Amino acid sequence: MISAASRSPWARKEPQMANRKLLPGKFVWFELVSRDAKKAQAFYGEVLEWRVEPFPMGDSTYEMIHAGETMIGGYAAPKNDRQPSHWISYVSVEDVDATAKAATANGGRVVEGPFDIPGVGRTARIADPQGAELCLFKNATGDPDDALPPRGGWCWNELHTTDPAKALAFYEKVLGFSPRSLVGPDVTYHILSKGGVDRGGVTDLLAGGATPYWLPYVAVEDADATIARARKLGGTICAGPEDIPNVGRFGVLQDPTGAAVAILKPLPTGV
Repeated sequence: MISAASRSPWARKEPQMANRKLLPGKFVWFELVSRDAKKAQAFYGEVLEWRVEPFPMGDSTYEMIHAGETMIGGYAAPKNDRQPSHWISYVSVEDVDATAKAATANGGRVVEGPFDIPGVGRTARIADPQGAELCLFKNATGDPDDALPPRGGWCWNELHTTDPAKALAFYEKVLGFSPRSLVGPDVTYHILSKGGVDRGGVTDLLAGGATPYWLPYVAVEDADATIARARKLGGTICAGPEDIPNVGRFGVLQDPTGAAVAILKPLPTGV
């Protein structure tokens, strides 16, 4: 993460719409923490057609990711040389401080305590009891309305964990998610929703010894072509491309800096 004086300026770039409201439970921002942001930017520019726009913040610059004309995230430097490249998700909450306290009370921990981002909002970084991290965020101007993601935009977020039952209990108590389970012949998948809207999923598909993490999904027009471009440009293919029945075609890759991301070609609405 970058410092409070120079981080996450997305609210400053969006139109100031007085009628916007908070959508607690919605994942509203995604940030790539990497020691080699330039390499990652070149990769994603070719694979997902993302555009980077530097935004001056005091003595530093925050580099924001655009999918078309839509801002979807940004790049940040790691805190130390031991921190690996990774994506971190920001989830909307009504009260950052109260949610951080709830995380601690329910077996999680506060990785970075609550603080204000002047003119933007308030944030904190937490970890659940199994170690998966995400950022809490209250946008001072409200959250963007729910809409179909643009090409190259985020369409899902998925927790890979060692203990789904404990994770479901934690996120229900801390973030107010309502869980439901989809039981298949070989796997059980859990959906997290809030206010009648599905916001993310939970699975126990995790490599042995790996730390649990949130895996963001990007909407693409052609999963096979996207995976092929990623492989050609130095990415590591972790899964797919393959079909998810009644959902679409997906794949999982690591960019050349080591951060994992999933891509999905969703089935048309109503299929």
